[in-house]
Amino acid sequence: METDEKDGIIVIRINNQKKKYWRKICSEKKISMTSLIINSVENRILDDERRIVLAFIEKQDNLFVKIETNINQIAKIANAQKFISAADLQDFSNKLSEIADLKIKQNDIFIKIYSLLGQ
Repeated sequence: METDEKDGIIVIRINNQKKKYWRKICSEKKISMTSLIINSVENRILDDERRIVLAFIEKQDNLFVKIETNINQIAKIANAQKFISAADLQDFSNKLSEIADLKIKQNDIFIKIYSLLGQ
């Protein structure tokens, strides 16, 4: 059974200027030196980039929630008036189809992003 315990040590020698530069990168990205080196060597997404991507995904999800809320408001107005013109209904249907297509594309992109994040 393999554990994730970090008990190995690697000592590397670099000049002080490079060390300061790496520390600056770590400080800016709010990641550890270990994370920077391991993720760079293994060609993985850095932890700060992962946080940015996840925040973006959450923001996109919130955007679709707002759209769904607006759709519900339009439905309430149409129900209250008991009438919606054919042109408005057609326009609304077209917008719904467009939103559905965008949601499918978004989900496909999210699947690809999650697979990259998992590496």
